Amino acid sequence: MMGTAERQRTTADEHGASRRQYGEHHREIENRGESKDRGEPESRRELWVEEPARRRRLPDPVRTAAVRAVIIVALTLIQAMTAFLCALAGSWLSFPMVLSSVASTVVATWGVLDVWVTRQVWNQRNGVVSVPSSTARQLRRERRQARRQARTTARNEERIRRRGGAGQLSHP
Repeated sequence: MMGTAERQRTTADEHGASRRQYGEHHREIENRGESKDRGEPESRRELWVEEPARRRRLPDPVRTAAVRAVIIVALTLIQAMTAFLCALAGSWLSFPMVLSSVASTVVATWGVLDVWVTRQVWNQRNGVVSVPSSTARQLRRERRQARRQARTTARNEERIRRRGGAGQLSHP
């Protein structure tokens, strides 16, 4: 737990950092204006600046399942709210809406579980790349070595065939 003094210090540090960034940005703008006055060519600031991602992007199947789950959950919440409002208003639609809300809740639960299962399956098949001791990485390394060995063997056999069998110790 942070005390109020620590919280205020953290907030002050954050404000100080944003002020520094603000000051650097304004100094950069002023410097550009000065270079115009001196007749130096103006350096153009890029419209789009790529920043490194804080976290890795989700794999495509997991992201697809997550988007699907978010849409289903959002629709379920809207439907549940509509059922509640119909019940408050005493509308005849309230009973069918409540029944469909229950069904939608089951589907939404399935959608969220689908994200979890898809993520687990993807991790099992492709391995967690960020972990150095990943078994998937070891398997890939072994497969790569086997392919190299197979290519080397095939290359050597082809070389022997091109020579017409020269280099063999005995002829059948």
